[in-house]
Amino acid sequence: MKKQTIQTLAVTAAAVTLAAVAHAGNITVKGSDTLVILSQKWAEVYMQKNPGTTIQVTGGGSGTGLAALLNGTTDICNSSRPMRVKEIAQFMAKFKARPREYKVCLDGISVYVHKDNPVEKLSFPQLEAIFTGKITNWKQVGGPAAPIALYGRENSSGTYEFFKEHVLKGRDFAAATKTMPGTAAVIQGIAKDPNGIGYGGVAYGEGVKAIRVSKTDGGEAIAPSEEAVVAGTYPISRYLFNYVDPKKDTGEVAAFINWCISDEGQAIVKNIGYFPLPKNMR
Repeated sequence: MKKQTIQTLAVTAAAVTLAAVAHAGNITVKGSDTLVILSQKWAEVYMQKNPGTTIQVTGGGSGTGLAALLNGTTDICNSSRPMRVKEIAQFMAKFKARPREYKVCLDGISVYVHKDNPVEKLSFPQLEAIFTGKITNWKQVGGPAAPIALYGRENSSGTYEFFKEHVLKGRDFAAATKTMPGTAAVIQGIAKDPNGIGYGGVAYGEGVKAIRVSKTDGGEAIAPSEEAVVAGTYPISRYLFNYVDPKKDTGEVAAFINWCISDEGQAIVKNIGYFPLPKNMR
């Protein structure tokens, strides 16, 4: 990976601002809600180590970040899904260059239930039936006789799209799904709802239970552990990404991304609760 430098930054997502003002301009990071807590911590630590650098981090969903990248209103786009062929084509038509992609860490999309829910595992077919509204009671999947309450993300979310594509096989979520503004809101909803079920990044699971998942009925159900995600045996494993306009992939922007995928940056990945890139990818 080429060595790079950075411009200036301020962490805004939950309004964390450590500002040291010395350089001209800011670095803006926008997009994935899944990545926002990690990006905030990266920015905070990086700014402490580099006084005069200001990093501004905001969420809004992968789709929001990709739109901002296309509009030229963010330096770095956080995305929890790969860019689509159509999005890359739009970018190339506008900027005459392909967006630069960086894999920044690994995640296992976790299926969360209330901590007192006795259900320990579900298969893809069961999850598809639950989230599309075909299965509506926990007793149908080995739980108590209680209605299932669905929690999900808005359609600008990369996690929403990834889960829909890989688990629901492209089918629509049930109309009864409560659409939450971010993964933290999904978790808060489930933590208060004994009948709740939802999905989100592995780093968000405090106060709820992540169940084991199998690709098929009767298949081995696997927990979203680091070992399983890195090996690709957990069935909803994925990379999380940064996308950058190659013309901006210089100076401080490049240095910041390079630091995020360094050993030091990847140690923060682990502390936050995601999984570091394998050494041969850094």
